[in-house]
Amino acid sequence: MLKNGFLLIGGFIFMRELHLGDKTVPAIGLGTWHMGNSTATRAKEIKAIQAGIDAGATVIDTAEMYGNGRSESLVGEAIANIDREKLFLIDKVLPSNASADRMSHSLDTSLKLLGTDYVDLYLYHWRGAVPLSETVETLQSLQQQGKIKHWGVSNFDLPDMKELLALPGGDQVAANEDLYNLGSRGIEYSLLPWQRKQGIPLIAYTPVAAGDERGQLINNPAVKEVAEAHQATPWQILLAWAIRDGSTLAIPQSGDPKHAVDNIKAASLTLNEDDLAKIDKAFPKPTSKQPLDIR
Repeated sequence: MLKNGFLLIGGFIFMRELHLGDKTVPAIGLGTWHMGNSTATRAKEIKAIQAGIDAGATVIDTAEMYGNGRSESLVGEAIANIDREKLFLIDKVLPSNASADRMSHSLDTSLKLLGTDYVDLYLYHWRGAVPLSETVETLQSLQQQGKIKHWGVSNFDLPDMKELLALPGGDQVAANEDLYNLGSRGIEYSLLPWQRKQGIPLIAYTPVAAGDERGQLINNPAVKEVAEAHQATPWQILLAWAIRDGSTLAIPQSGDPKHAVDNIKAASLTLNEDDLAKIDKAFPKPTSKQPLDIR
């Protein structure tokens, strides 16, 4: 049943889930971009990650690029006393480290900072000079060694994905992580429908438009109307919208414990057809191919 727009089953809030790799995970996880850079906010950021996990999050997304490892170190400290098997850790390798002679060392450094001996999903952060075939072959080797459970890509557009799947082993890609939010719907034109047909999940980064600093999304009348109808925050509406297709994982970032919990709770919010129609009218779907939004 629905109560105030949130899905309840047997009296418990039901969080929407999706299959990622060999696990089923809640459709909203914890992003860590820009986290770990300041000693003044470190303790609060650790509490935010732990609060999100306590609220039901299992996915934590980070990257070696984030603060040159400081984000990974922050995550490692936050999860030090949490059962590793209950978590799904995503990390990313820089293009400059995506070669056969550098990736293993890069991954070992990340694992040490995270305080674990494997990551659940290792992503090629964006395309660089290393041949894609070499990167894929190296990712597969690391998977065979058990250092990563699955591998994927990030900031790939449709031509990149088609090139990837044409390579030996390329069809083993577990996910593609791209920027996606209500204010940036370009991938809906061709990439997202193609990924759905291929059964490749999308990981949506900056799903609330990097905090929507100008308030263009959260202050939109349609978004506010839907939020009021569901007794939810506009931020929660943006997240519920991002995961509405059942094959998208959203990874909002927050260094505030309360905000982190509110974000995770949005995975229990159900938008109906009228809600989606109002939102589509305010923020129309793309009618032509758009350049991939990368930030």
